[in-house]
Amino acid sequence: MRHARPDDLERIAPLLEQLRGIDGLTEKSPGSFSRRSRGFLHFHAHGDEMYADVKLTGDEFERVRATTKAEQRALVAAVKRSVA
Repeated sequence: MRHARPDDLERIAPLLEQLRGIDGLTEKSPGSFSRRSRGFLHFHAHGDEMYADVKLTGDEFERVRATTKAEQRALVAAVKRSVA
């Protein structure tokens, strides 16, 4: 598993646009978001699959699959709940 590269991020462009619209998140570099100046969410690729490392609860990253549209919708909903 490796950090997502620009071509990986291009595959999830609609997801990134949704995340950019969430109040409280700042995109520090493409696909890497912070919350209150601390790392909050970034992406990894493994073959054709995408994963998000996100701090939904507490200070530890949790790896969440974000390959399918349904998984991406669930990720956005979880992030919105977390930052609310």
